[in-house]
Amino acid sequence: MTHRGSRVLRVEALSRVEGEGALYLRIDDGTVGAAQLRIYEPPRFFEAFLRGRRHTEPPDITSRICGICPIAYQMSACRAVEDACGVTVDGPLAALRRLLYCGEWIESQTLHIHLLHAPDFLGCDSVVDLARTHRTEVERGLRLKQTGNAVMELLGGRAVHPVNVRVGGFHRTPTRAELRPLAERLRRARDDAREVVRWVSGFDFPDAECDADFLALAEPGTYAIDGGTPTVLPYGDSREQRTFPVRDFGTHVVEEQVPHSTALQALLDGRRHLTGSLARFAVSGHLLPASVREAARSAGLDGVCRNPFRSIVVRAVEVLFAVDEALRLIDSYEPPPRPAVAVAARAGTGHGATEAPRGTLYHRYVLDADGIVTDARLVPPTSQNQGAIEADLRRIVQDALARGADDDAELTRLCERAIRNHDPCISCSAHFLDLTVERAR
Repeated sequence: MTHRGSRVLRVEALSRVEGEGALYLRIDDGTVGAAQLRIYEPPRFFEAFLRGRRHTEPPDITSRICGICPIAYQMSACRAVEDACGVTVDGPLAALRRLLYCGEWIESQTLHIHLLHAPDFLGCDSVVDLARTHRTEVERGLRLKQTGNAVMELLGGRAVHPVNVRVGGFHRTPTRAELRPLAERLRRARDDAREVVRWVSGFDFPDAECDADFLALAEPGTYAIDGGTPTVLPYGDSREQRTFPVRDFGTHVVEEQVPHSTALQALLDGRRHLTGSLARFAVSGHLLPASVREAARSAGLDGVCRNPFRSIVVRAVEVLFAVDEALRLIDSYEPPPRPAVAVAARAGTGHGATEAPRGTLYHRYVLDADGIVTDARLVPPTSQNQGAIEADLRRIVQDALARGADDDAELTRLCERAIRNHDPCISCSAHFLDLTVERAR
């Protein structure tokens, strides 16, 4: 194979992400010298302008951070504030929160599967092109997303930045009669979700392996969604998981500045790690309901999956689980005696973590005696996954070069696919990239 000396592949201006970013890839005589996901995150000041706000305000404020996963921010904020105030929300209110979270998992994961990820496997530039050749599948995906939205609208008041969530519970809780039509819709959605698992399992998946440690929440007896204990599955021969308390999250997951990006990147105990669907399935896949585990096995998932291209299958399995779990919660629902428990202000530090569709999301708040936020820290999945994404880019391109692929356009498409494997907030922009190639003669 003849290499073309040294050259740089540069994709400018990743748009519609949490901030701004670009892709930089340098190849020196057939060897990938650098692969950088350059996220230029402008100052959004969420942690700063949370300071001075009352302890009741973080759920509404932080939900504006992400339009794809607002419930994740609300639930993590509620957990952290309630932890600081010494309050535990349980019973029917906790079940309603989990039901609301299921709605977000359904709509967010379905959006990523159909609008962002599937076109890569079927030779389409966008979901518009995909709809021309796979109209039935796209319409099925839209039905599923609308079902997730319906859950969020009923419990959250609206599908985007819901307004019915509050510290301690909800402003208003539904009646059993109000949930009945939603259950009928979810039963139809369960059939659609099974078909999506079958559909995506038939895609052609390149060979790849993520060599990062996995991090996900774990909860006894169930697949963790709205809480749990941070659990690490190390990469390598060891299958022994280790855990640490949520309050120690900031000790283990440390964000740092990197020279090529204004966004922070996080390391887990000094090592690169990945959070999200692959990590959750590796840590807790054995706790999925029997029918969902069987669907996963039929789709080729059995045990730990480290191929990031197959993450689309894991997401589909998680959609099926979220539909199944939503139905279980509705069937067992008993209206709570009141829509929220009282959360009185007090001085303290609270920690909360939940599983956003993209991965573990951590909040920490310090309150004074009047319940005023004096300090806040938010660690999103995006910052945790950037290091693993860069490693994947480097490895996938190096493997492609070894196979004889040396066309700049082909390598760029491969990089975009690798990014879309991991993070919807990055994925939604990657279809709109311009490529600049610099060659060193």
